[in-house]
Amino acid sequence: MAKFRILTPSGASFTVSGGGYSDESKALEELDVEFFECEPTEEAFIKAAPEADAVYAKGMKFTKRMIDALPAKCRGIVLGSVGVDAVDVVAATVRGIPVTNCPDTFIEEVADHAMTLLLAGHRRVIEQDRMVRTGRWGEGRPALLQIPRLMGQTLGFVAFGHVARCTALRARPFGLHMKAYDPFIEELVMPAYGVEPASLQDMLSTSDFVSMHAPATPQAQGMLKEKHFRMMKPTAWFINTGRGPTVDEKALIRALQEGWIAGAALDVLEQEPPRQDNPLLQMPNVILSAHTASASARFDPARKQHVGQELSLLLSGRWPMSCVNPAVLVKTNLIRWQPYSMERGPNS
Repeated sequence: MAKFRILTPSGASFTVSGGGYSDESKALEELDVEFFECEPTEEAFIKAAPEADAVYAKGMKFTKRMIDALPAKCRGIVLGSVGVDAVDVVAATVRGIPVTNCPDTFIEEVADHAMTLLLAGHRRVIEQDRMVRTGRWGEGRPALLQIPRLMGQTLGFVAFGHVARCTALRARPFGLHMKAYDPFIEELVMPAYGVEPASLQDMLSTSDFVSMHAPATPQAQGMLKEKHFRMMKPTAWFINTGRGPTVDEKALIRALQEGWIAGAALDVLEQEPPRQDNPLLQMPNVILSAHTASASARFDPARKQHVGQELSLLLSGRWPMSCVNPAVLVKTNLIRWQPYSMERGPNS
């Protein structure tokens, strides 16, 4: 039996169904490690948990019961995603188990997608396509003559993390004025990206495009409500490449139906995939994609290699690159961990 055993639920993970763990294993070659699978159910995980030196979290929710079943020797729970909402991070923190994610692996792709949705909404790309396909060629130009030029309009960000910053870099050459609301970011960070710090109300009421980037934390659940959509301009577009549950979807639907805002371009929804009776699917002023903003040819190899690097650090007794646990609560015995050094590298 291998020295270290990594427990992971069986089944498809993102775009690859089944198969081995070759990408994850590249950083683990110098360690005596094996992956072992359990059925993707809470009870199966709990049964297998005592054997786990680490957990590769994918494909299901990881509850407090599951985390409490992990042994004291478990060195971490590693996610191959940016979001950490699949894991009860508080329960893991109480147990002193680090939880890691991939905070910067897909940033460029998501920023590309956010800018694509903004441009597609503003230039009515989907509507223009439908006009051509249905013999309404002559309606295209008159429709666009009703919208202002993009240059000089305002793009507002809800949260100003990695993706929002990369989106700002893409938006700046288009001549957009930019504002951001983020109470967790120092205001001095924003001007370097050509972005003005603003209150939530000021940003919402003055922006022509509002781009949502808040993470799926309990505090951000349903963050944007009816009162917030009522603050927006009737000509504004709402863009979401973050997480669906950060928005009260019923309020967004009402805002679109009653003309509080002009349109929405959404990569994420409250329920995924959506029910076929979801009104958003029938609205001509809504552009949808299937939570695919992060997807590209490098998606799977990049995130899996990151998972392997994190597992290598944890199992070598070093601190991971992207621990998401609240630092004030971490109870890990620090004598067990060696500080990670850029000079030493993850496998030295």
